[in-house]
Amino acid sequence: MDRSSGQNSAVAHLYPPIDPFDQRMLEVGDGHRIYVEQCGNPQGIPVVVLHGGPGGGCSPAMRRYFDPTIYRIVLFDQRGCGRSRPHASVEHNTSQHLIRDIELIRETFGIDKWVVFGGSWGATLSLLYAQSHPDRAAHLVLRGVFLMTQAELDWFYGGGAGQFFPEQWALFADLVPLEEQDDMIAAYNRRLFSGDIALETLYARAWAGWENALAALRVNHPVGNAPAEYARAFARLENHYFTHKGFLDHDGQILARRSTIEHIPTDIVQGRYDMICPPISAYNLAKGWQNARLRMVAASGHALSEPSITEELVRIMNLLGENYT
Repeated sequence: MDRSSGQNSAVAHLYPPIDPFDQRMLEVGDGHRIYVEQCGNPQGIPVVVLHGGPGGGCSPAMRRYFDPTIYRIVLFDQRGCGRSRPHASVEHNTSQHLIRDIELIRETFGIDKWVVFGGSWGATLSLLYAQSHPDRAAHLVLRGVFLMTQAELDWFYGGGAGQFFPEQWALFADLVPLEEQDDMIAAYNRRLFSGDIALETLYARAWAGWENALAALRVNHPVGNAPAEYARAFARLENHYFTHKGFLDHDGQILARRSTIEHIPTDIVQGRYDMICPPISAYNLAKGWQNARLRMVAASGHALSEPSITEELVRIMNLLGENYT
């Protein structure tokens, strides 16, 4: 899950735009090639940025949370989305594949340890990666925590969030016959993978539109249709992962395995009024974790670009930079 569209009021907190010093398509196997870029200081503190979705892709705006004189910033489009190919493909596309891709990037760039920065699904993937490779994450910076649990899916796709946004929920739910509305993820799956591109695009835009409408606290109106290519990748990949419960071994896996990463210093930034990833997940993740610091950001929702969330993330990364140097 993640919608990170820009807001002008947040720009003042960000670093000026920077261009990559390295861009490449990396062969990761299984017929997949992923887009990877590096920017900032080639000798700086390595930080890998994990975008949301699954299927959201990275964007130039994501570079701007890091002082480019201090950080060596690594961004990539996860399998099937953004500039990675094949586009919108769910074949050989699981959490385990993404974790292996992150390790391949680290090894390819000769990085020993790095800061892992991720929001929403990117926070999920950050935690899964750290639990798989606890010796490679020097620090975790998580935003809008999503633990990939059934309770979270039920909240967002089972009508919980829809009680706060009934008109937006109706736009999403009314595309599905009433007899199928008890399982919206399954209903949309049948249409997003129908093989009919026009039908897939219609439902992909509705899927993306539902999430986009709830991303920022101050959005209170219908949002425009996402571009067809983006929406189709975003919706298909999210639905694929949610249908398969994130490819985890069991519900609640991330919290159950927290002990494997409790030695890693962790900063968690959570919007108090996040309707996509409710704050209870961030609270439960941080509770009793001595090396974790949870910051509940008042008057903020889910989006990376929420002004107060942007400000807090930049503050954390600046402080980390000072401590490392």
